[in-house]
Amino acid sequence: MANCPECETQVIVDEDVEEGQKLDCPECGNELEIVNTNPLELRIISTDENGEGTW
Repeated sequence: MANCPECETQVIVDEDVEEGQKLDCPECGNELEIVNTNPLELRIISTDENGEGTW
């Protein structure tokens, strides 16, 4: 598991993930990208419709 960098919600991630995979935060809706698998690290690549756009 990893935490969303925006809202700190725990995001469940499969064990066999690879860097570059994308997923959505279930709480805030931001699109996240896996930037490191060990340790697991996520970064925001876009925000939801209430945000300020894409990163």
